[in-house]
Amino acid sequence: MKFTQIATPEQIDQKWILIDAEGKTFGRMITEVATILRGKNKTCWTPNIDCGDYVVIINASKARFNGLGKIANKEYFSHSGYFGSTKSVKMTELLEKNPEKLYKLATRGMLPKTKLGAKMLKKLKIYAGDQHPHTAQLAK
Repeated sequence: MKFTQIATPEQIDQKWILIDAEGKTFGRMITEVATILRGKNKTCWTPNIDCGDYVVIINASKARFNGLGKIANKEYFSHSGYFGSTKSVKMTELLEKNPEKLYKLATRGMLPKTKLGAKMLKKLKIYAGDQHPHTAQLAK
């Protein structure tokens, strides 16, 4: 009888994947990124081990947004824990001022809410323009 192989951290081969966000739909791209960060696209996926790859997103400010006015109406909330300290930021303001934070917030919601999820999120690198400092991932 054959059993399912469980991967160990030493067996995981992590690669770097470059994604150009220009012209892509935001939500569909983020689900693809979350799948890659989690490692669910690999045959050796194990739920309790970080099997995912590193992801570099360029041209983050040039993604498309679909939906009936979602970009104008959606708000992101933050709370410090004190009474009356709830702050909200509209999606349009976040996209203009800090698109990297918008991508991180959207991706964080699709990853596990544990220490492992935080470790996976650290492998996501986002840049608003088309330049990035990761020299090994530059196209030649």
